Amino acid sequence: MPLALLALAIGAFGIGTTEFVIMGVLPQVAGDFGVTIPTAGWLVSGYALGVVIGAPLLTVLGTKVSRKKMLMFLMALFVIGNTLSALAPSFGLMLVGRVVASLAHGAFFGIGSVVAADLVAPEKKASAISLMFMGLTVANIVGVPGGTSIGQAGGWRVTFLIVAALGVIGFLGVAKLVPEMGRPKTQDVRSEFAAFKNVQVWLAMAMTVLGYGGVFAAITYITPMMTEVAGYTEGAVTWLLVLFGIGMFLGNLLGGKFADRKLMPMLLTSLAGLSAALLLFTATAHNKVLAAITLSLIGALGFATVPPLQKWVLDQAPAAPTLASAANIGAFNLGNALAAWLGGIVIAAGLGYTSPNWIGALLSGAALLLAFVAAYLDRRTRTAGRVVAGSTVNERAPAAIRN
Repeated sequence: MPLALLALAIGAFGIGTTEFVIMGVLPQVAGDFGVTIPTAGWLVSGYALGVVIGAPLLTVLGTKVSRKKMLMFLMALFVIGNTLSALAPSFGLMLVGRVVASLAHGAFFGIGSVVAADLVAPEKKASAISLMFMGLTVANIVGVPGGTSIGQAGGWRVTFLIVAALGVIGFLGVAKLVPEMGRPKTQDVRSEFAAFKNVQVWLAMAMTVLGYGGVFAAITYITPMMTEVAGYTEGAVTWLLVLFGIGMFLGNLLGGKFADRKLMPMLLTSLAGLSAALLLFTATAHNKVLAAITLSLIGALGFATVPPLQKWVLDQAPAAPTLASAANIGAFNLGNALAAWLGGIVIAAGLGYTSPNWIGALLSGAALLLAFVAAYLDRRTRTAGRVVAGSTVNERAPAAIRN
C-alpha cells in the first residue's frame, strides 16, 4: 500500500479525535462558559450538521481544483476550526469553530476515499479505503481517551490545540506524500449530481444512515447504560470506549479485506451480525463481562460495514464518484443524529437505558433489508446486461457468416 494512505490516515485520525473527544470534555466546556450540559450539547449537534452540509457543498466547489490541493485546503480549514475552538472567548465562537472544523470532515473522507481507491489496483480498492478509515478507528482507541485525559488534567483548550497540531501534520503529510492526480474527470457540476439518478446510490446512503445509525443509538447513551445497568463506575467508561474502538479498528480492516473479495456478502453478513449484537446487548448489558464483550462486537460489526458501503457508492457512481462518496460520509453523520434522537425518545418514554439497543437493532435490520434489495437489483442489472450482450452477438452472427 502506498505511503500516501498514511497521510490520509493521519488526517482521519485528527478528524475522528475532534469529532468524539468533545463528549469526554463536555462538562468542563459547559462549566467554563457557564452553560448547561444540554446547551453544550450543541457542540456535538452543530458538528454533525456541519458535516452533512459541508460534505456536498465543499465537494462540488472542489471540482475545479486537483484532489490533492482540495485535501490540503480541507486540512487547513480543519486547523483553523480547531484553533478557533481552543481560543474561543465565548461559547458562541466555540460553536462557530466546531462548525468550521466539521465542514472539512465529509469532503475529506469523500475525496480521500476516491484518492485512496485510485492509488491501488482494482482488487485492493476496499482495503485502501479501510486503511484511510483506520485513522478514524485509531482515534477512538488513542485520540479520544487521550484527549479526554489531557482535557481533564490540563484543560479542554489544550486538547483542541493538540488536535489542531494533528491537522498541521495531516496537511504536511498530504503535501509531501499524496501525488498530484490532476483535477477530477468530471468538471460539470450537473454531471456530478447526475450520479444521484442511480437508485443504487440512494440505497447505499440509506443503508449508511440506518446501518451505522444503529451503532450510535446504543453508543450515544453508553455511559448511563454501563453505569446504571451494568454497574460500572464512571471512570471505567473511558476504557470501555477503548474496547469499542478496538472493535472498530478490527472490523474496519476485516471489512475492507473481505469486501475486496465478496462485497455484498460481506455487507449482508456484517449488517445481520450488527442487528443480532444490538438485540443481544439488551440482555448482556446487565452483566459487566458480557456487556464489555458485546460492546466491542458492536464496534467491530458496525465499522465492518464502512468499507463495503463506501466502495459500493464508488462502484455505482463511476462517472462522478467524488460527490456521491462525500454525500455518503454525510449520511453517516445523519444516521448518528437520527439514532441519538430516537434513542433519547425511548429513554424519555421510560423504557429504560437499554431501550436504545432495540432502536439500533431495528435500524440495522432495516439497512439489511435494503441491502437485499440492492443485491437483487444489481443481480438483475447484470443478468440483463449479459442477455443484451448475448443477443447482440447472435444478431451479428449471420452477417459474419455471409462475409
